[in-house]
Amino acid sequence: MKRTSQRAVCLAGVLALILWGVAGAEDAPVTADTVQTHLNYVWTLIAAFLVFFMQAGFALVEIGFTRAKNACNILMKNLMDFGIGALAYFFVGFGIMFGISKLGLFGTTGFLLSDFAEAKDPWVYAFFLFQVVFAATATTIVSGAIAERTKFSAYLLFSGLMTAIVYPVFGSWAWGGLYKGAGWLEGLGFIDFAGSTVVHSIGGWAALAGAIVVGPRIGKFKNGKPQAIPGHSIPLATLGVFILFFGWFGFNPGSTTAGNTDIALIAVTTALAGAAGSVSAVYYTWARFGKPDVGMVLNGCLAGLVGITAGCANVTPLSAVVIGLAAGILVTESVLFFDRIGVDDPVGAVSVHGVCGAWGTLAAGLFNAKGFDLGVVGVQLLGILAAFGWGFGSSLVLFKILKATMGIRVSEEEELSGLDIMEHGLSAYPEFVFPERVSPAAQPLGHSGPRPGSRAVEEFC
Repeated sequence: MKRTSQRAVCLAGVLALILWGVAGAEDAPVTADTVQTHLNYVWTLIAAFLVFFMQAGFALVEIGFTRAKNACNILMKNLMDFGIGALAYFFVGFGIMFGISKLGLFGTTGFLLSDFAEAKDPWVYAFFLFQVVFAATATTIVSGAIAERTKFSAYLLFSGLMTAIVYPVFGSWAWGGLYKGAGWLEGLGFIDFAGSTVVHSIGGWAALAGAIVVGPRIGKFKNGKPQAIPGHSIPLATLGVFILFFGWFGFNPGSTTAGNTDIALIAVTTALAGAAGSVSAVYYTWARFGKPDVGMVLNGCLAGLVGITAGCANVTPLSAVVIGLAAGILVTESVLFFDRIGVDDPVGAVSVHGVCGAWGTLAAGLFNAKGFDLGVVGVQLLGILAAFGWGFGSSLVLFKILKATMGIRVSEEEELSGLDIMEHGLSAYPEFVFPERVSPAAQPLGHSGPRPGSRAVEEFC
């Protein structure tokens, strides 16, 4: 009886609050437009939270595909991509990307979210949060391609510049009109709904520039031939891919920035392309190498997701399957190609994001549900070339400047010992480190490597 009376009191209280709220809302009646506006805010913010969670996915993929001695360094980089990136985007990047642009090149207003102070428009808050997590995603792509041999200090500086300048400038060309800008590329009808090029290719081409300037890891190439340097945890990498797949349902459907029925098709095309990418990678690597390669299949799944990101809202589900199937094969050959030409990309970031981002952008024109139009395909190709020119070119200049000034690569001793110990003073797996160990052959696998600083750790890890 006591519990029943308590429930009755609680229900009465809730009812009273509802009635009070309704009575106090006479001057602002609830309309269909008001409900839709509120739904748009809620959906956009939920999608932003999902995309933010993708940072964890990227961190796990990068950790899994690289060696245990660099895990802390990678975690720090992925965290600081958002930490430094969010501030850089707040102070500079958002205004460049979405501020008023008279020439269609970059914005010149809206820095520090000053538009809210002028117009009292709370939408800028929701829109900013959704865009800042995209900016962090583009920057994080670079981290994987230059992992295990890059100075932490130099990487942090590039991360800030990437989020403040490199990403926003191209973003203003393609997406500026989503707020107050007017980019020249979007004016031509460029299709990139959720960022195959704006986010993924820009990040991928910046990653390519970084990998070239930093150079390959010690032991990656012998007599010009690429050598396998296995990552230390496929389970972590796989968990990361699952997290990324989940986050993509915020990445693509969330790009509507509106809670409407368009979300359904976008979610379906996203799911189908990711599934198709993993399936084609399984059977293609099975036929090519004699066994289905786990790492390639994980990247095949991501390639399918990257490939559908541009056209997720304007292609049919069947076309999404085709796009994903092609991406799963393309990423495999792309990884092998960059290995052959001497580019060391530990996680395949350039192939997954740069190459398959370009494929997805082209596919958005080729498989346009409104019908094939050569002019549209031409604009898509122009956008792909513009993204490569700006993303690779500007990043190459920045990396060259960093190399000439503060230096961008750690010493040979630091690389062999591992960045965790040398850059951060700790190990991600301290129980696996035994100072008394001298040779990898002295202990069974599954125990530990040599003491920090020993060159034998290179072979063990």
